[in-house]
Amino acid sequence: MSAPDIRLIAIDLDGTLLDSGKQLDPDFPALLSALTERGIAVVPASGRQHESIRLAIAGADPVADQAPQDAPVGAGREAVDALAIIAENGALAARGGEVVALDGVPAAAVAHVLDAVARYTAGGGTAAVVLAGAHTAWVGTDAVAALPDFVTTAQPYYPMLEVVPDLREIEGEVLKIAVWDPNGSETGVATAIGEVPGSRVLISAGVWVDVMSPTADKGTALAALQDELGITPAQTMAFGDFPNDLGMLARAEWSYAMAGAHPEVTAAARYTAPSNDDSGVVRTIREVLAL
Repeated sequence: MSAPDIRLIAIDLDGTLLDSGKQLDPDFPALLSALTERGIAVVPASGRQHESIRLAIAGADPVADQAPQDAPVGAGREAVDALAIIAENGALAARGGEVVALDGVPAAAVAHVLDAVARYTAGGGTAAVVLAGAHTAWVGTDAVAALPDFVTTAQPYYPMLEVVPDLREIEGEVLKIAVWDPNGSETGVATAIGEVPGSRVLISAGVWVDVMSPTADKGTALAALQDELGITPAQTMAFGDFPNDLGMLARAEWSYAMAGAHPEVTAAARYTAPSNDDSGVVRTIREVLAL
């Protein structure tokens, strides 16, 4: 049986391409080079900030639990700069550094979430907010003072991070509201936030919940890139592990849930790949495309 006509591969990062220590698969740079030579577009797609994604693919991931003993293994700068990237869970899509799509949240959503988080913390919960813009992200001085671990946790995902006196005074466009709850977002602060008028709420990882435009999604951003490149879902492969990947998986006929993925993702994907700690993405791509 011949290899399928795959022209685009969209890959989530945390829990998918990166291992449990947040390290890039050491075989990925060589695979990326081989795919590029074949004319196959590789699209990292994450809830992270654009710059954090670039660093991760370059092998200099600031979220890594520990630095590699040897020099970081990653794709070269030229390869990284040429990539199409889906950031902020689809609120931003860029190709070769040029923005393809932006989709921000309404100002009322920011006020709603800040109020909900304030009530949650006043009631004994632990949570803090990141407002993500196209080029930077913001956190409030009150959260930094109350939760010293918060910036340490958030900054690697948002390398371009600014501490401001009051998040309610931010004037730039907000692409995503990310709320951190170290005790578990799905059963904690996400319940406190509830439904947000004019927005959608996504559980993007065990301790993060994202509030976004109702039309912002990894799948919507992937569709924009597919249209720009003239690539169909039948020519698309995608890998993910959490519900924020569902829209992206729906845009790919070759959709893979990682072993151990969230049950919703496993149910939605057509196939299963080995875990991120077992080089699942690289192994699957090589096998399916006969590389």
